[in-house]
Amino acid sequence: MLWFGFGFNGFGQIYAREETVTEGTTDAHEVKVSCPTLVKKNVNKCTCKHNSTELQQIQASWSRRISLQLKDDSCVFLDGFSGLGAKKCCGFVEQSHRCIDAFNTESHLILAFRDRTEVWDFEKSENSPVWAAIQGHIWKHLASTKLPLVPEGYISLKHLLSSLIPHLQAKSLALGPEHVILLSATGAVYTWGQGSHGQLGHGILTSEEEPRAVEALWGVPVKAVAAGGWHSCCVSATADLYVWGWNEAGQLGLPSRGVKKIQQQSSQDKDESTQTEDKEVFISIQAFPALLDLNPQCEIKAVSSEGSLYTWGWGEYGQLGHQNLISLDEPQCVEYFQKHQLHVTDVVCGAWNTFTAVLKKEEIQKSPYDNKRGLCTAYKEVSLCTLECLEGV
Repeated sequence: MLWFGFGFNGFGQIYAREETVTEGTTDAHEVKVSCPTLVKKNVNKCTCKHNSTELQQIQASWSRRISLQLKDDSCVFLDGFSGLGAKKCCGFVEQSHRCIDAFNTESHLILAFRDRTEVWDFEKSENSPVWAAIQGHIWKHLASTKLPLVPEGYISLKHLLSSLIPHLQAKSLALGPEHVILLSATGAVYTWGQGSHGQLGHGILTSEEEPRAVEALWGVPVKAVAAGGWHSCCVSATADLYVWGWNEAGQLGLPSRGVKKIQQQSSQDKDESTQTEDKEVFISIQAFPALLDLNPQCEIKAVSSEGSLYTWGWGEYGQLGHQNLISLDEPQCVEYFQKHQLHVTDVVCGAWNTFTAVLKKEEIQKSPYDNKRGLCTAYKEVSLCTLECLEGV
């Protein structure tokens, strides 16, 4: 499995940047990477014994990317803005040795081990986590620690074991900055939290303190959910994509006034664009789930059991992967992967960048693969969707 990255590379999250010797400045093309670029570790000058063999998982924040290696001695490698004393030669994070999972925010690294969970502060030099739990019991908490909490939030030293919804069996959970999406084992979708931009999908712009079923999706078996900044999306069992919430940057794939303005600014014929603007219908907030039809725009029927990547939304840093810096309010296939016969299997959204896991076509043919798998992911002003399609779907 290979990983590709594109988008914001200001801290070297995708590949190491080089400064020009004469001026000491960085090439703009190294900050904005619009073409999918292979992510690989720098092992030529590595002075330790923790070179990565194969990266199974990637997580990204605005300035950092962590890569999780699960084979052999599992560990985490850090790229981008440094922290936690990561090795300069390869980015190995010593505190992550033998972890089984990892997640990072802009300020903290969360490590899961078989017997404990630890939270580390990227900026602190102490050789101990700021918070940890062993077998369900918190054993270390520093009162002065400022965890990434909401305003007026607090730390509870007791686990909250009360059920949010009695008799509900949860399958997965997607967390946005201000709202939550829960997918149940029966395929029903529940949301709660901030709803000022329609991101809860209840048809209103009010917040919900308790989980509430998205009634517009009743009868639609859902298999995957994702939460963006102020928008949400899900993929049904029949590979239909539903979107709702904020659409100012075109992240829902619906007509966007914000994207239209950007196109007008870059267009040489502004007068003609202005004349037609009043006749167009734009959607800023979609408070109900809307079915996004990919077929007419992306010719998905022609993909034929081949993993393809579709992106749309804000593209100022090349995070859409179309080898330009253009924003889009309709889904568009990332042609790079089809051109190179690469099958997309996973997508990870950073703040302004994107990472995708791919398999070569010959590897797909040699190994069994579920062509009905669907995956969607969202972050702030970008939406991405990988769909595995059978012939004629």
